[in-house]
Amino acid sequence: MHTLNIGILAHVDAGKTSLTERLLFDHGAIGRLGSVDAGDTRTDDGAIERQRGITIRSAVASFTAHGTRINLIDTPGHSDFIAEVERALEVLDGAVLLLSAVEGVQAQTRVLMRTLRRLRLPTLIFVNKIDRPGARDEGLLADIRRGLTPYVAPLARVTGLGSAGARVRPLGVGAAAEALAEVDPDILAALVDGPEPTRDDLLTALAARTADGSFHPVYFGSALGGQGVPDLVEAVTRLIPPAPATPGGEPRGTVFAVRPGPGGERIACLRLYGGEVTERQRLTFLRRGADGVTSRIRGRVTRLSGQLAAGDIAALTFSPGLRVGDHLGEPTDRAPQFAPPTLETLVTARHPADAARLRSALLTLADQDPLIHARPAADGATALLLYGEVQMEVLAATLAQDFGVEADFAPGRVRYLERPRGTGEAGAETPWHLGTRYWATIGLRVEPGERGSGGVFTYETELGALPRAFHQAVEESVHAGMGTGLTGAAVTDYRVTLIRSGFVAPLSTAADFRGLTPVVLRRALERAGTRLFEPCHAFEVEVPSAALAAVTSLLASREAEFTGTSGGETAWVITGELPARHVRTVELRLPELTHGEGVWWSRLHGDRPVGAGRAHAAEPHIDTDRAPEGAA
Repeated sequence: MHTLNIGILAHVDAGKTSLTERLLFDHGAIGRLGSVDAGDTRTDDGAIERQRGITIRSAVASFTAHGTRINLIDTPGHSDFIAEVERALEVLDGAVLLLSAVEGVQAQTRVLMRTLRRLRLPTLIFVNKIDRPGARDEGLLADIRRGLTPYVAPLARVTGLGSAGARVRPLGVGAAAEALAEVDPDILAALVDGPEPTRDDLLTALAARTADGSFHPVYFGSALGGQGVPDLVEAVTRLIPPAPATPGGEPRGTVFAVRPGPGGERIACLRLYGGEVTERQRLTFLRRGADGVTSRIRGRVTRLSGQLAAGDIAALTFSPGLRVGDHLGEPTDRAPQFAPPTLETLVTARHPADAARLRSALLTLADQDPLIHARPAADGATALLLYGEVQMEVLAATLAQDFGVEADFAPGRVRYLERPRGTGEAGAETPWHLGTRYWATIGLRVEPGERGSGGVFTYETELGALPRAFHQAVEESVHAGMGTGLTGAAVTDYRVTLIRSGFVAPLSTAADFRGLTPVVLRRALERAGTRLFEPCHAFEVEVPSAALAAVTSLLASREAEFTGTSGGETAWVITGELPARHVRTVELRLPELTHGEGVWWSRLHGDRPVGAGRAHAAEPHIDTDRAPEGAA
């Protein structure tokens, strides 16, 4: 029996959790169907998930069908929890993209499909809620071809659409012949020159093109009523191949979810790509920190939920605890690399006596979602990075219910970043040089790093010139110091080199190097200068022709850079790039300008410099841009 790891992805309220319940129930994994409204579903087992009726954390459940063990990963649909979707995509063999037959293609659906196609992940499309009033089929297929991908074909038809009597009838593979010809040259040649492709030819092409992610079969059904679900399960087992697994050798895998255990321990979900993992086995995980430094976490598996062989997923308890994103062996190259969150907020305890408990709780939550980047801020507050207001509300509820801490969240602000503009050097000798009283000698050079590199620390001095503890103190202090640049924003894509070092035995301590490093670093950074960058969104907006002028005028007034327009008599599609701080304004104005007919899609897409030419006021020779008012 082989194993498939399948993700269910969709926009919010498309019916992902209901489909998961139906699949588990139909195949005997659960004894009764849970309900999102009743709050008793198998995968949404958190109190807040049940109260809100939304999926917040990815969950795994398993069943067996057609001789295949299927690990089902139910992912969040709300865009604020896109980080959870990111981690699920990294460990999947294939996906089911769920659409509502009523609501149709949504902005989040477009984001997901673009990512799935970029990863070339085998993906089936399932149109849910065919028994709901207002359900569509042909019109929805046209929307899919226009808004998601043209390379689709329905392999089922619906009778009684939009009523309780809706039923699904399978279509032969011949219905997909013309669509397959667009992505399969052999089928195209057979249709043009003959002889006509046989059923076996079409089935082979369907399986091959689905497996390589270039074609997407479309199925219809109802998760609540069960119609069409058996056809979907058969297609999953027939069309999605398991990922190659290496039974022998060293174990390799990825931690993609972490949940608290009943005894307070942390339980990690691990996808294994090679080797085997057994209970009590000693393992070494690699962890890449926010500062770009990779560390090793060594420990022992203390508990394992069943056998964990190559290709499978299992929950394990590890000593010491694991975090989301930790890798067993070398990292895979499948990570989809969604942009990190850009909304920063400050969190404070409502009751000052709870400040320490709040800090501990936020660090625990950061282990479950490292992208929130919990870090200390002024006046005892903690700074967090988030994707949106809904995620903020969920975190507040989690702190209150799971940790007993009431917290206040400051309004979110867009997070800016600094990058070094040039090269700067500075140094300090022992002792009291530059007004310091540290028994240490440090010289540092700051210069721009490669875009996307984060932060890199290197040496020009001999590694044995300083004791290891002193070296480590300098490196850690450099990365910590770059958390606040010349404008107050974090510095990224930098390269810092230790060019001079010395100590006085037996007077020097690691504390001397931790104290002196930030002083020298700041001076080197001032001499290098920095430039401030703000996050941007790539956008695509579809508007009626009558609203084209009004919408382009709004976008231009919000500093949009246009990359293209296309359309005709009835509608136009505009693409471009927009500063993240203006996205919400445009989203709110669009319905008014288009009489509710505009369709907006955007995603985080890099950054760009904030208005050049404004120098840092502290020292005239420093060429540094100031953050605009409200920059985090």
